[in-house]
Amino acid sequence: MNKRWPAAIAIALGARYAADSLRHRREQGQGYELRGDGLTVDSDEFLRATEAITMAPIAHGNEAELFINGDAIFPAMLETMASARRSLNFLSYLYWSGEIAGDICAALCRSARAGVEVNVLLDAVGSAKMDRDLVSDMESAGVTFAYFRPPKPYALRRVNNRTHRKLLIADGEVGMTGGVGIADQWTGDAQDPDHWRDTHVRVRGPIVRGLQGAFAENWLEATGDVLVGPAYLPPLQPVADGGPMQVVRSTAEVGDTNVEALYFLAIACAREKLYLTSAYFAPRPAFVEALTDAARRGVDVRVLVPGEHTDKQVVRQAGRAVYEPLLEGGVRIYEYGPTMLHAKTLTIDGTWSSVGSVNFDNRSFQLQDEVTLCVCSRTFAGLLDEQFERDLARSTEIDLRRWKDRPLTSRVRESVTKLARREL
Repeated sequence: MNKRWPAAIAIALGARYAADSLRHRREQGQGYELRGDGLTVDSDEFLRATEAITMAPIAHGNEAELFINGDAIFPAMLETMASARRSLNFLSYLYWSGEIAGDICAALCRSARAGVEVNVLLDAVGSAKMDRDLVSDMESAGVTFAYFRPPKPYALRRVNNRTHRKLLIADGEVGMTGGVGIADQWTGDAQDPDHWRDTHVRVRGPIVRGLQGAFAENWLEATGDVLVGPAYLPPLQPVADGGPMQVVRSTAEVGDTNVEALYFLAIACAREKLYLTSAYFAPRPAFVEALTDAARRGVDVRVLVPGEHTDKQVVRQAGRAVYEPLLEGGVRIYEYGPTMLHAKTLTIDGTWSSVGSVNFDNRSFQLQDEVTLCVCSRTFAGLLDEQFERDLARSTEIDLRRWKDRPLTSRVRESVTKLARREL
């Protein structure tokens, strides 16, 4: 045996251990600490801080439209596709089959046949169930189609690192992002368990370049193509009376990701209220501490998560494992009743908000490529808060005393799944 092999193996194992130690130091009880006093989300200092820690520029002069559930989201999405004249970029983690999948495919094909440069990127794992005939239809129409990170034997360590981003950009001038996937579950208006609850947003103004950049980053890795020129990156004029926004994107890496740092900063700066909606909620200890710290300093902290209607029971169980310390710390927790809750939103003090693909779990914070739109607007945050209140009316609040009396079997399931939280 080559004498160099033992040393090489030891170095590799040591590097892997060091990387894991950095990646998961928040699991080891080493929480966050905010230096400085008086920072609030409605201040210029907060915006400068988010820009510094995420490397995402603040763009001024933008407008945002909010869409709730498929009955509103998909018409806006199809309208945006139809508006494209030069380029159309579409990225989704999940694209399956069904009527809406066919409608989106048809819209993309129409644009391509009309001479628009249409680029479609789908995550190879999330969209594994997609009808292959839809791909053939797109390619026949002239759509440039690619899968993101198809599983390869030589890259098994990357299999768990997916792109969870949902993006649509027309002509580099109009952009959409949020939580919706392309499947019939997202159609309708959350009226029953077969029709999910979700949130999406459409923006205009200089902020669109940030969404285009998030698409271009994944597209470059998947295809090697660099998307440049006025068809993709036109001059963008500020919208009259538009406000500041920020597109924060992150990818799997050693240490804290951009969205992880962003969410901690926002939580630490909350002074009045914090409304969090998350489809998959399994926070690590550092975020349990951050949320309870906020509640103890008088912030009205409310967390809305799925109830019995969820597509990932294991994540729900892992999240329930931290209900008790959250409740004891003053956090109010609600489980949504009618159907699967798939939205991912956060509002702070009725001023700052985040809408995107980011869930409150380790998969979003550490393992996947994510993107979220941050909006500094009392009007926009007010719309999200109003929807949050409507969702609470259809939810059940968890009572601490009754929660402590839950069956032993539930406690065991929660403890077991909690051990796998890093990979959920």
